[in-house]
Amino acid sequence: MTTSSEITPETTERVKVVVVSDFVCPWCYVGLTELEKLQRDYPVDISWAPFLLDPSVPPEGRQQTARTQPGDPLSPVEQRAETAGLNFQRGRTFRPNSHLALEAATFAQESDASHEAQEAFHKALYSAHFETLENIGEIDTLVRLGIEVGLDGVALREALEQRTFRDQVDEEIGMVQELGVSAVPTFIFNNEYAIVGAETYPAFQRMMEHFGFPPPEGSEIPPETFRLTFDDGKTGE
Repeated sequence: MTTSSEITPETTERVKVVVVSDFVCPWCYVGLTELEKLQRDYPVDISWAPFLLDPSVPPEGRQQTARTQPGDPLSPVEQRAETAGLNFQRGRTFRPNSHLALEAATFAQESDASHEAQEAFHKALYSAHFETLENIGEIDTLVRLGIEVGLDGVALREALEQRTFRDQVDEEIGMVQELGVSAVPTFIFNNEYAIVGAETYPAFQRMMEHFGFPPPEGSEIPPETFRLTFDDGKTGE
C-alpha cells in the first residue's frame, strides 16, 4: 500500500471504496456517517469487507460488565456519535459474536438486493447493536432486520442456518489481514490508499482530491492530518 508521502494527484471516473469493518465496532458506526457524506458529494462505489474485531468471543456470545454508567462523562466515541446524530445506549451486559452478522451482510451483498437495501441493512445492524442493544448474534434478530429493509427473509434465514457464507467470510477476513489491515474501520480507495480509523470528513475530502475531485462548490477543506497506512494501532475497541 502507498503511504501519504508517495501520493500524487490522479484522475479517475469513479472511485471504488472498500470498507473493512465489524458491526460491534463503535468507530465503524461513526465512520459510516462520514461515508454517507462521501456518497452524497463524490462519485464513489462502496463495497464491504468483513473483519472480526474480537475473535475471542464464543459463538454464543458472553456476558460482560457494563463499561459506562449513566452519570459518566461521554467518551470520545460517544461524543463523535452524538455529533453525528447517533444515539449510543449505555448499559450493555452482553457481547455478541458478530460472525453471523458478517455472514448476513455478505448474503445481502451477494443477493439481488439493491445497493440501497444493502446499505440500509448495514446501518440497521449497527443501530441494533449500539442504539437498541439487541443481540446481532441471533438469527431471528438478523432475519427481522433484513426483512425490515427489504431483504428476502426466508433466503436469509436459510443462509444463516446452513452457514452458507461462513467460509467466504473467513476467507475475506484472511485476505484483508494479508493486506495488512489490523484496525477497523479501514477505508481502501481504488485498492491503493487507505484511511485507517474513523477520521473526520475533511480526511475523506482530501483523499478524493488525490483522485482529481475537488470539494463541492462553496465548501473548503480545513487543514487536518490523517493516516493512510494500514499498519496503525487498533481503533474501535
